[in-house]
Amino acid sequence: MHAKADEYRGGLAALSVNASLDEVLEEAERHDAAATTPGERAGALLAIAEACRRLGRVERAERAWRASYRTAREAVDQDAMAWALWSGGTLARQRGRYVLAHRLLTHAVEAAERGTDPMARGYALAGLAETGRVQGDFAGTLRLHEQLLDEARQIGQPRHVVWALEGIAQIHRHHGDHDTALAMFTEACQIATDGDDQRGRAWALRGIADLTSLRGEPDEALDLLADAERTCRDMRLEAALAYNHKMRGNVLYRAGRYAEAERVYRDTVEEFTRISEPRGEALARLGLVKSRARRGAPPAETDQALLGLHARFTESGLHHAADMAQAARRELLG
Repeated sequence: MHAKADEYRGGLAALSVNASLDEVLEEAERHDAAATTPGERAGALLAIAEACRRLGRVERAERAWRASYRTAREAVDQDAMAWALWSGGTLARQRGRYVLAHRLLTHAVEAAERGTDPMARGYALAGLAETGRVQGDFAGTLRLHEQLLDEARQIGQPRHVVWALEGIAQIHRHHGDHDTALAMFTEACQIATDGDDQRGRAWALRGIADLTSLRGEPDEALDLLADAERTCRDMRLEAALAYNHKMRGNVLYRAGRYAEAERVYRDTVEEFTRISEPRGEALARLGLVKSRARRGAPPAETDQALLGLHARFTESGLHHAADMAQAARRELLG
């Protein structure tokens, strides 16, 4: 059974979840040019927005989801409006605009509840859960993740089961329950593999690699990340690839391989900057500062950099990341 890519709608529904983003973009542009109804055009523009978002072409993604929404609104198509708002909210989260992300995703839920497509509602709620989770609201979003996991299991949506398991695993990992997190990432990886969801499998492998590293097995962790990286490159998953590289830096740092970690973090900062992903860029910069401190950077320079990152995280609403910057100050400066 193949995991379905519900965001590819209408004439694009035949596209595999594992289709490369270049292929998705090419097909979506062809459908947009040939569209004869508002529904066809809204669906094509949605796919353009999603392909461009994942490729890091954020300005074009912004134009495409807005055009999809306008087309859907003019046709009074609540389902298509919900999908466009979901895409816009997801893009806003990717760009670090969390207040806007919450607003757009909330509107997406409301539009979906007026419509007829339960998957649009599921995606919008999942977007809200993920936005809260990356900001550090683990208690509030755990309940929503678990609700969505139950719904996904009941209706037999393996891709959604994988997403929910990975989100819940991340929360357990942040709470220090590494055994539960590893079990959930492993289950997600198996379901994704069985359902031929290569994107979900790559994210699960990254989570397993993180926990494998925390268990003191860096070489095994690096092998897992190399496996996931091949998928990211084949599918052109630019954001997932950058997060994969950031995790590689984390593994090297934990292993005391600070010079290698510094090089990886430095390159990853550039990757995130290129695709306009400020959260990832700041987290990679945190790793870079820590690696340089371990290699003898002046304490005053380290302190200034960590204070700057703490302020940036706090201003952005990334509460868990702000705590990480404070923990780094205690770890490195006493």
